Amino acid sequence: MTKREPVTEHQPADPQESALKFPCAFPIKIMGRTQDGFAQAVALVVRKHARDFDPATLEMRASKGGNWLSVTATVNATSREQLDNLYRELVAHPMVKMVL
Repeated sequence: MTKREPVTEHQPADPQESALKFPCAFPIKIMGRTQDGFAQAVALVVRKHARDFDPATLEMRASKGGNWLSVTATVNATSREQLDNLYRELVAHPMVKMVL
């Protein structure tokens, strides 16, 4: 008869731990309907949380039909808290449909 190891449940990772090492360049993709002011609105929110962000570095791509616009902002992330706050504000913005 062999001795069995006790069954242990997987413990979730500490939410304060992160695979990211700060500071780091962190791309955030923001999607919304193609409309006047969308990219500028995104840039304002990003600048609020990453003061060194240069809006001229935004990468934009329209959907095939032209109805949607994805904007990628690469920020100099300094903490998980900074990224979480930025993500929350972007998701809450009325022009934003999705944030990845």
